[in-house]
Amino acid sequence: MNASVPHIETMRSQLGRARGLGAGHSGVGHWWAERTSAASLLPLSTWFVVQMFRLGGADHAEVVKWGGKPVNATMLAALIITTFYHAQVGLQVIVDDYVHGKAHVPARLLVKIGTSLLGLLGVFAVIKLVASSSSAK
Repeated sequence: MNASVPHIETMRSQLGRARGLGAGHSGVGHWWAERTSAASLLPLSTWFVVQMFRLGGADHAEVVKWGGKPVNATMLAALIITTFYHAQVGLQVIVDDYVHGKAHVPARLLVKIGTSLLGLLGVFAVIKLVASSSSAK
Protein backbone atom coordinates (compact mmCIF):
# COMPACT_ATOMS: atom_id res chain seq x y z
CA MET A 1 0.00 0.00 0.00
CA ASN A 2 1.10 3.51 -0.70
CA ALA A 3 1.46 5.36 2.60
CA SER A 4 1.76 8.77 0.92
CA VAL A 5 -1.92 8.84 -0.25
CA PRO A 6 -3.90 10.91 2.24
CA HIS A 7 -7.13 9.42 3.60
CA ILE A 8 -10.06 11.81 3.26
CA GLU A 9 -12.96 11.17 5.57
CA THR A 10 -16.31 12.51 4.48
CA MET A 11 -18.88 13.52 7.04
CA ARG A 12 -22.28 12.43 5.78
CA SER A 13 -25.60 12.02 7.50
CA GLN A 14 -27.30 8.63 7.84
CA LEU A 15 -29.68 9.58 5.03
CA GLY A 16 -26.76 10.52 2.80
CA ARG A 17 -25.08 7.18 3.43
CA ALA A 18 -28.29 5.23 2.81
CA ARG A 19 -29.30 7.14 -0.31
CA GLY A 20 -28.75 5.09 -3.44
CA LEU A 21 -28.58 1.75 -1.65
CA GLY A 22 -32.03 0.53 -2.64
CA ALA A 23 -35.44 1.39 -3.95
CA GLY A 24 -37.14 3.28 -1.18
CA HIS A 25 -40.03 4.50 -3.31
CA SER A 26 -42.03 1.30 -3.97
CA GLY A 27 -42.51 0.15 -0.39
CA VAL A 28 -45.21 2.62 0.54
CA GLY A 29 -47.44 1.72 -2.40
CA HIS A 30 -46.98 -1.97 -1.68
CA TRP A 31 -47.82 -1.43 1.99
CA TRP A 32 -51.02 0.44 1.07
CA ALA A 33 -52.00 -2.28 -1.42
CA GLU A 34 -51.70 -4.90 1.33
CA ARG A 35 -53.70 -2.86 3.81
CA THR A 36 -56.51 -1.85 1.45
CA SER A 37 -56.94 -5.39 0.14
CA ALA A 38 -56.99 -6.71 3.71
CA ALA A 39 -59.52 -4.05 4.74
CA SER A 40 -61.78 -4.88 1.81
CA LEU A 41 -61.55 -8.59 2.60
CA LEU A 42 -63.05 -8.04 6.07
CA PRO A 43 -66.61 -7.17 4.94
CA LEU A 44 -66.45 -9.52 1.95
CA SER A 45 -65.37 -12.47 4.11
CA THR A 46 -67.97 -11.64 6.74
CA TRP A 47 -70.67 -11.54 4.07
CA PHE A 48 -69.47 -14.89 2.69
CA VAL A 49 -69.45 -16.62 6.08
CA VAL A 50 -72.95 -15.35 6.88
CA GLN A 51 -74.21 -16.55 3.49
CA MET A 52 -72.65 -19.99 3.98
CA PHE A 53 -74.41 -20.34 7.33
CA ARG A 54 -77.67 -19.36 5.64
CA LEU A 55 -77.11 -21.99 2.95
CA GLY A 56 -76.06 -24.68 5.43
CA GLY A 57 -78.74 -27.25 4.63
CA ALA A 58 -79.45 -26.17 1.06
CA ASP A 59 -79.34 -28.55 -1.86
CA HIS A 60 -77.50 -27.94 -5.14
CA ALA A 61 -80.46 -26.27 -6.85
CA GLU A 62 -80.89 -23.75 -4.04
CA VAL A 63 -77.17 -22.88 -4.08
CA VAL A 64 -77.24 -22.41 -7.87
CA LYS A 65 -80.31 -20.19 -7.53
CA TRP A 66 -78.55 -18.19 -4.78
CA GLY A 67 -75.35 -17.86 -6.82
CA GLY A 68 -77.27 -16.75 -9.89
CA LYS A 69 -78.52 -13.58 -8.24
CA PRO A 70 -76.55 -10.57 -9.49
CA VAL A 71 -75.66 -9.23 -6.04
CA ASN A 72 -74.39 -12.59 -4.82
CA ALA A 73 -72.42 -13.26 -8.01
CA THR A 74 -70.84 -9.81 -7.86
CA MET A 75 -69.91 -10.23 -4.21
CA LEU A 76 -68.45 -13.68 -4.89
CA ALA A 77 -66.39 -12.37 -7.80
CA ALA A 78 -65.17 -9.44 -5.70
CA LEU A 79 -64.21 -11.82 -2.89
CA ILE A 80 -62.29 -14.08 -5.26
CA ILE A 81 -60.47 -11.24 -7.02
CA THR A 82 -59.55 -9.50 -3.78
CA THR A 83 -58.45 -12.72 -2.10
CA PHE A 84 -56.08 -13.71 -4.86
CA TYR A 85 -54.77 -10.17 -5.25
CA HIS A 86 -54.05 -10.05 -1.52
CA ALA A 87 -52.37 -13.45 -1.74
CA GLN A 88 -50.21 -12.26 -4.64
CA VAL A 89 -49.11 -9.13 -2.80
CA GLY A 90 -48.32 -11.08 0.37
CA LEU A 91 -46.44 -13.84 -1.43
CA GLN A 92 -44.48 -11.22 -3.36
CA VAL A 93 -43.19 -9.86 -0.06
CA ILE A 94 -42.12 -13.35 1.00
CA VAL A 95 -40.31 -13.91 -2.31
CA ASP A 96 -38.62 -10.50 -2.10
CA ASP A 97 -37.44 -11.18 1.44
CA TYR A 98 -36.33 -14.81 1.21
CA VAL A 99 -35.55 -15.70 -2.42
CA HIS A 100 -32.26 -14.34 -3.72
CA GLY A 101 -30.06 -14.73 -6.76
CA LYS A 102 -31.17 -16.25 -10.01
CA ALA A 103 -34.31 -17.77 -8.50
CA HIS A 104 -35.80 -14.40 -7.54
CA VAL A 105 -37.28 -13.39 -10.91
CA PRO A 106 -38.74 -16.84 -11.74
CA ALA A 107 -40.22 -17.13 -8.25
CA ARG A 108 -41.86 -13.71 -8.56
CA LEU A 109 -43.20 -14.63 -11.98
CA LEU A 110 -44.51 -17.96 -10.67
CA VAL A 111 -46.33 -16.22 -7.82
CA LYS A 112 -47.90 -13.68 -10.18
CA ILE A 113 -48.96 -16.26 -12.78
CA GLY A 114 -50.16 -18.80 -10.19
CA THR A 115 -52.35 -16.40 -8.24
CA SER A 116 -53.70 -14.85 -11.44
CA LEU A 117 -54.66 -18.23 -12.90
CA LEU A 118 -56.30 -19.39 -9.68
CA GLY A 119 -58.23 -16.13 -9.41
CA LEU A 120 -59.30 -16.40 -13.04
CA LEU A 121 -60.45 -19.97 -12.45
CA GLY A 122 -62.58 -18.76 -9.51
CA VAL A 123 -64.15 -15.97 -11.55
CA PHE A 124 -64.95 -18.42 -14.36
CA ALA A 125 -66.61 -20.68 -11.78
CA VAL A 126 -68.84 -17.78 -10.71
CA ILE A 127 -69.66 -17.03 -14.36
CA LYS A 128 -70.55 -20.69 -14.88
CA LEU A 129 -72.73 -20.58 -11.77
CA VAL A 130 -74.58 -17.54 -13.11
CA ALA A 131 -74.97 -19.14 -16.55
CA SER A 132 -76.32 -22.40 -15.11
CA SER A 133 -78.70 -20.44 -12.89
CA SER A 134 -80.12 -18.48 -15.80
CA SER A 135 -80.50 -21.61 -17.94
CA ALA A 136 -82.36 -23.42 -15.14
CA LYS A 137 -85.12 -20.81 -15.08
